Amino acid sequence: MLLSNARMQFMELELFDVQVVWALPEEQLVIDLQVARGTTIREAVDRSGISQYVLDFDLNSCDFGIFGARKDPGATVASGDRIEVYRPLVSDAKEIRRRRAR
Repeated sequence: MLLSNARMQFMELELFDVQVVWALPEEQLVIDLQVARGTTIREAVDRSGISQYVLDFDLNSCDFGIFGARKDPGATVASGDRIEVYRPLVSDAKEIRRRRAR
């Protein structure tokens, strides 16, 4: 189904605020941006430009979440969402506990 140009322009104007967050133990990067209805987590992360600040990690290998709940990168965002980019684990917590117990 094709949408009329007027409807498409109206949809583009429906912007809302979201945040994209990258956290390290010593600092936190928070980027505020506006996105259109139907924007996915992956699109919002890409539009945020966060990759220029996160040089040591490949964002394609990171998981994502909204307010602490893991989400698929293809999930759509809603107004006020805090999109969190989760760094890959360096060590498995269970393995660390096993080593300490020995």
